[in-house]
Amino acid sequence: MPKEVFDFYDRTSLKSYNLDKSMQYQLNILGSLDVFTRKHCENVASIVCRICQYLHCSQSFTEYCTICAYLHDIGKQFIPASVLQKNGPLTEEEYKIMKTHTTIGHKICMNDLKLRPYVAGTIYHHEALNGTGYPNALVKKEIPYEGQIIRVADEYDAIVSKRQYKSHIGIVDTLKILIDECKPVDPQKSRVPVKDKKFGKNNPVIVKALIKVVIDDTEYEISCVMDYLKNLKPEIKRLEEVEKYDKKRLASKSESKQNYFLNGMKCLLVRGETVDNYIEVLNSYRNITTEKNQHIKQLFEEIKIIKKLKV
Repeated sequence: MPKEVFDFYDRTSLKSYNLDKSMQYQLNILGSLDVFTRKHCENVASIVCRICQYLHCSQSFTEYCTICAYLHDIGKQFIPASVLQKNGPLTEEEYKIMKTHTTIGHKICMNDLKLRPYVAGTIYHHEALNGTGYPNALVKKEIPYEGQIIRVADEYDAIVSKRQYKSHIGIVDTLKILIDECKPVDPQKSRVPVKDKKFGKNNPVIVKALIKVVIDDTEYEISCVMDYLKNLKPEIKRLEEVEKYDKKRLASKSESKQNYFLNGMKCLLVRGETVDNYIEVLNSYRNITTEKNQHIKQLFEEIKIIKKLKV
């Protein structure tokens, strides 16, 4: 039997919103969120969908889990902007307010028949397998699988995304944090009571699937950059021909030859390029090529490190 695959980017899938009216309603509710939170919800949904693929989940569960992920932070629409968008670390009191987005989101979904089937995303995404999460300090057996999946995707995107009050943390370091949180915690070193000493916060099977998603993303980014450079190459070659004509023009003493080479230059120039600015354009393309090649090299090094990570 062929493996069932849910393509998040297919025109018939969630990403394009080519859905029935019920699903459109569920996802359009994100319009009530601030831009940053809405983008985060979309990122988490995308990651969750692809994690589900690597976990070999059914299409129906993948679709269900993805919508739960879209809605997981819906309660943040009622968190004061002074807390939600604070330019700095939250105080203990502000953190208590922030944590209420889980129970607020739960209430929103439970009060709406169209959202109620996806309530799990709101209430479980901050629960931890060892019981150190919130709002109910549940342990592994009490946390549904979708909640465990959304937790990993949510934490990953929250860490790698640059917030107002912290610097960007690299992908490798983020994965190391999530891997470390798969390990059991020493109760004496935990600020929150550990209810189950056998587990860490994250499900290692889900983190392994996330790593595969990250590798896919990195390889895709490399492919996109390479395609960009491939398309840029003929533009550089064309402008280098212009440069040759220009050098010959400047070296010519005959006005007729100067005009000949000048017309040759103009024939090779495209919209926005002129005899006066072509060298600036050419140098910018050369600089971009150098930067992109360095970026590709860094991405290949990053993949090597990621593939060596042990969960």
